[in-house]
Amino acid sequence: MPTQSNLVGGSFLLKTTSPNDVFIAEEFSEEQKMVFDLVKDFMLREVHGMGLEKVATLDAEKDRDKVLEIFRKASETGLCGVSIDEQYGGMGLGFNTGLLYTEALSLGFSFATTIGCQTSIGSLPIVWYGNEEQKAKYLPKIATGELACSYCLTEPSAGSDANSGKTKAVLNPEGTHYLLNGQKMWITNGGFADLFIVFAKMDNDEKLSAFIVEKAFGGIELGKEEKKMGIKASSTVQVFFNNTPIPKENLLGERGKGFNMALNILNSGRIKIAAGGVGGMKFGLEKVIDYANQRIQFGVPIASFGAIKQKIGKIASTAFVLESGVYRVGADVDKKHDELLKSGSSGNEAKINAMREYAIECAVMKIHGSEAMCSTADESIQIFGGMGYSMETGVEMAYRDARITKIYEGTNEINRMLSLAEFYKRAFQTKELKIREAGKEIPMNVLKNINPFGGNGFLEPEFQFVENLKSVFMIITGSAGGKLKAKLVEEQEIVMNLADILAMAFITESAFLRVKKLSTMPGISKADLDIKTKMAQSYLYDALDIARTAAANAIDSYADGASKWAVKRVIKSLLKPYNINPKDTRRAVADFVLEKGKL
Repeated sequence: MPTQSNLVGGSFLLKTTSPNDVFIAEEFSEEQKMVFDLVKDFMLREVHGMGLEKVATLDAEKDRDKVLEIFRKASETGLCGVSIDEQYGGMGLGFNTGLLYTEALSLGFSFATTIGCQTSIGSLPIVWYGNEEQKAKYLPKIATGELACSYCLTEPSAGSDANSGKTKAVLNPEGTHYLLNGQKMWITNGGFADLFIVFAKMDNDEKLSAFIVEKAFGGIELGKEEKKMGIKASSTVQVFFNNTPIPKENLLGERGKGFNMALNILNSGRIKIAAGGVGGMKFGLEKVIDYANQRIQFGVPIASFGAIKQKIGKIASTAFVLESGVYRVGADVDKKHDELLKSGSSGNEAKINAMREYAIECAVMKIHGSEAMCSTADESIQIFGGMGYSMETGVEMAYRDARITKIYEGTNEINRMLSLAEFYKRAFQTKELKIREAGKEIPMNVLKNINPFGGNGFLEPEFQFVENLKSVFMIITGSAGGKLKAKLVEEQEIVMNLADILAMAFITESAFLRVKKLSTMPGISKADLDIKTKMAQSYLYDALDIARTAAANAIDSYADGASKWAVKRVIKSLLKPYNINPKDTRRAVADFVLEKGKL
């Protein structure tokens, strides 16, 4: 495939990306690392300092004062203004630095949800879509924490189908205020919020609009705190609006454009869930390393057992690979933002459209970041054994808190379908992605793969597998599309199979591009490069299994007769066995992190 470096979301499937065109975590500046350390130190001092057993029992209702105390301290430290421009009193961080902030924020457990809502979905609608008057009025007070924020989209009958919401806003006879009526649920920070970003339909509009609603406006009633499985210290309530008067000037953005606003804000939230997942996995890894090195059974530390090393090696490898994808996307969003500014876009337009550009990649990273975090929490309990089930260690809290990440910001099922829908829209409707041109090169890729290990260049076999994953996606898409036509999008099982193949292509490519770039950078030791290579290889070994299973499921679900076996033969040739020793690879990774104490 031809090498390109243009900033087009989803184009990774259709081109070969150069390592020089991706950002890797090792390139963060000292200033960016200082932001990470600022947040990490705060969380360790103010949250972990209470003791993990105490943190595990915090409740948003009975411990409201403690939650608000930490929130105020975070505000005083400057943590509420991460995404707000400096002219409005914020930190004005770039998007990728904001993801690094989010990684550190994950150390706050339930409190990460509280501050995350304030800095992301609760304030970004004003940061991205607000006019100058709205920004000047609200952002300085949000940055200092004087105004606590929440985001009101979901309703009892409108979850994944958010645009079906029934909340209404009608202009009063005087033409001065909108009167808001309706019910919202699962509202994070809702129990103490001063400001609500509310999505509602105006009159008989088909599409949502958005409004900035102050609690002080009146006509707002709060439900009781929800009793939840996890994130118990995070306030979650229902909010009822009863003729709530909203000044006309508090319409946010354009009428009828609220649904698009909500989707774009959620794109940002999705990649941040993945960044938080990286932070959660690293913390979990450090906990299990410490425990496995100290826990003695049969006269030796359990860290010496192969069964434990397999788990630790997999956690470390997955965290490394997902970190590669997260910061690749974050840097591309920043680059696209700068490109749009240079081409004449306004500040708001540049932020909105840069985020929208990478909707596919954000969905991919949300899915696999959240699933990896949940898996890490589960395996951490397994390594701790009975102690993992106790509140004393904090591991069971991580297990409970992690589970929500597969649900909010769009369930993982919705995100799988969204990633494919967005790709097909760009390929076949807007024609932004030149899928037909790329498809012409697939036969040559298949022929090249007759001997995928023929070359001896560094990572050549691995990059060939990455290209093969892309080809597999394209082949099955073309074959299924030819058979099912427009009905393909209705076959959700097949769509989700294809989404997993697409994801494996992006995530494994991100990891090997990172390793390849590291190999050309000064200061990297041979031992460090070797372990990071093994981390990427370990993940690829499992990714190929995921792709093989997804491909077989998809093909068996739509194809039959001779065409079925023809497609299966081609896929089998592309996804041949990967000739590494998975046991030795994972053990090498585990031994490295067990000695180092962290990733």
